[in-house]
Amino acid sequence: MNDVRKEFALKALANGANLSALCLEYGVTRKTGRQWRERARQEGINQLAERSRRPKCSPQRLSETMVCQVVRLKVAHPHWGPKKICALYVLAHHQPLSVSSCHRILQAAGLVAARQRRVRHAPSREFAAVIPRAPNDVWTIDFKGWWRSGDGTRCEPLTVRDDFSKYILATHVPADTRTVTIQREFTRLFQLYGLPKVIKSDNGVPFANITVPQRLSRLSAGWVALGIRLEHSRPGHPQDNPAHERMHKDIQVEVAAKVQVDARAQQAALDLWRQEYNELRPHETLKGRRPAEVYGKSPRAYPAAPALLDYGTGFLPRKVASSGKISYAGRRFFITSALAGWCVGLRLASATHVEVWFNYLLLGAIDLQTNRFDSAPSRSVKAVGLAA
Repeated sequence: MNDVRKEFALKALANGANLSALCLEYGVTRKTGRQWRERARQEGINQLAERSRRPKCSPQRLSETMVCQVVRLKVAHPHWGPKKICALYVLAHHQPLSVSSCHRILQAAGLVAARQRRVRHAPSREFAAVIPRAPNDVWTIDFKGWWRSGDGTRCEPLTVRDDFSKYILATHVPADTRTVTIQREFTRLFQLYGLPKVIKSDNGVPFANITVPQRLSRLSAGWVALGIRLEHSRPGHPQDNPAHERMHKDIQVEVAAKVQVDARAQQAALDLWRQEYNELRPHETLKGRRPAEVYGKSPRAYPAAPALLDYGTGFLPRKVASSGKISYAGRRFFITSALAGWCVGLRLASATHVEVWFNYLLLGAIDLQTNRFDSAPSRSVKAVGLAA
C-alpha cells in the first residue's frame, strides 16, 4: 500500500499532472489524493504510511486522582457494582462521572467480576401481591438464616423493610424467637415509625400458623387488631418475597461472612450495615436515590392504649377463652387459642350458619346443625386499606 501511495504522489507532483485522472486511475477520492500529494510535498515521499487516528489530547480523559478515588470507593465497598460506585463518587466528590467510565476504571483495575446472566421467570399468577404506592403501604418481615458469632452465640436477625422505599427498619438480633420477644420489638418499631397498612411474611413461627384460620398467630392477631392487613407468601415459595430475600443475600455476604466476636459486636456490625444501606447505597428501583431520601414515618400512630374492637350493628361480640373457645346459644365452639383474650364478632348469615369475624377477617362459620366451626378460605376479608 505504501508503494502505491508513493507512486501516486510522484505522478501527482509532476508538472502538468491531472489530479482528477490520477484519482480515477488509483481508485481514491480527490480529497484523499490531495492529502497524499500535500503530505509528500511538505514532509517527503517516505511519510505516506497510515497514521494513528488517536487524538493527541483528550479533554475528557479522567485524571489520575479521579481514578484513584473510584478505586478507593470500590475497595471500601467490594460488593457494589459500577452503577452504585459511580453514584457514590458523584455524591462524595460533586463531580460528574458516567457509569461506563466508572466501569472502565474498575475493569482496568481488575475489580469487576464477570456477571452471570440471570434467567428471568414470569411471575406466578397464583400469588397476587399487594403493590405499594407509598412508604408504609407494605412492610416485609422475616428472619435471616442464622450463623454463630465468635463465642458460639446463635445470631438470627429479625429483618423488617419498607417495600416501597427499600428502607430497612430493623436488623435486630433478638435474645430468642418467642412471641413475647418479637412482639416487644414490633411495639418499638410501631412507636418509632407508626403503623403500616400491610405486613408481608412467610408462614413460619411466630408470624403465622398454617393450621389456624387465616394463618393467625398470637403475634399477627395483635396486628390485625390494629387494623394492619396480613399478607402471607405461599408455603415453600420464597420467590414470593424476592426483594427481601435479595437483601438477606447482601447480609450474608457483607455481614454474616465476617463473623464478630460476640452477639453485641454482631449487632453493632448489623447496625452499621443498615445505616450504610439506608443512607449511602443508591438503588436502581429508586432511580439512584437512597432509601433514607424516600422513606417517611407513617401518619398512622401506634395507639397508647390496647386496641378495642367494635364490630358495630349486626354483630354479637364474644370473648375467646384461653382454651380458644367461645360460647354461643348455650354451646361451646373451638375457634383458635391464638385469639385468647380477644373479642370476635358473630353475625347471623342464615338460620343455620353464624359467621365468626376477627376485626376485618372472616375466620369461618359455625354450623348450628352439626355444632361445628368451619374455617373460611384465606383472604376472606372486608375491604380495608389497599387492594391486592
